Amino acid sequence: MTATEVTERDVVRVVLPRGGAAHDLRAVRVVLHREFLRFVSDRTRMVSSLLQPVLWLFVMGTGLGSLVRDSIPGIDFRTFMFPGMIAMTVITTGMFSAASIVWDREFGFLREMLVAPVGRGAIVLGKCLGGALMATSQGVLILALAGLVGVPYAPGLLLTLLGEMFLAAFTITAFGTLLAARMKSMQSFFGVMQMAIMPMVFLSGAMFPLANLPSWLHVLTTVNPLTYAVDPMRHAVFGYLNVPPQVDAVLNPGIVWFGWRLPIGLELGVVAAFAVVLLGVAIAQFKRSE
Repeated sequence: MTATEVTERDVVRVVLPRGGAAHDLRAVRVVLHREFLRFVSDRTRMVSSLLQPVLWLFVMGTGLGSLVRDSIPGIDFRTFMFPGMIAMTVITTGMFSAASIVWDREFGFLREMLVAPVGRGAIVLGKCLGGALMATSQGVLILALAGLVGVPYAPGLLLTLLGEMFLAAFTITAFGTLLAARMKSMQSFFGVMQMAIMPMVFLSGAMFPLANLPSWLHVLTTVNPLTYAVDPMRHAVFGYLNVPPQVDAVLNPGIVWFGWRLPIGLELGVVAAFAVVLLGVAIAQFKRSE
């Protein structure tokens, strides 16, 4: 058959998948599923993410509790630290999930994802949702230890903490994704990650009360996004405890702006606002980076 004999019906047509919201949602599901498979296959990562918060809670918490036992009667200091250790688990797992972006870039898989006929936003959203779900599942394991530190297994409390964990996990994963958007090597990312994690954890009130702080330290805690995730969880825990009012005022003072204590709903709104902004910036970075 000559070239002139080739008719239109003999030409193989290339059909591109249709775009739209349904197509992007499928891409989100695929990326999320891949993140889940990677997470469950990496047992070393799962164990290491849990080990540090458990050590802080039961070793450091016990040691510090022996020093402040007389000043906080009626409550175990580890009970105070418990919400902070949940936050530590969430932030560690969320940031490690974002590190997979750098790994995919090094091995070329990220470029294959970015040239797929889907929106960059769908890929980033899938990454963030996957990281948030994995971080929340890790937080559930810490939540299972609640009874060992005097936190009741009340269904309302557990559901509240679960929702707050997911919101915090999504925000942290979006932040990690933003950092990973321009990183070219795992060494660089882990260096920046450690530089970001430790100040955020220490300045969130996870390990010390926010009451009676020096003014400079109070300012640093109020500009830390993680503070607005830890305080609602601690407020939920203390709502189910019988704590003397003077002790509650010291250990659970809330976040104060110019003498005004923020409502819990506003604190959660601040975390959600951070999540939306960080997700938007991360998507913009991905559109520019490749």
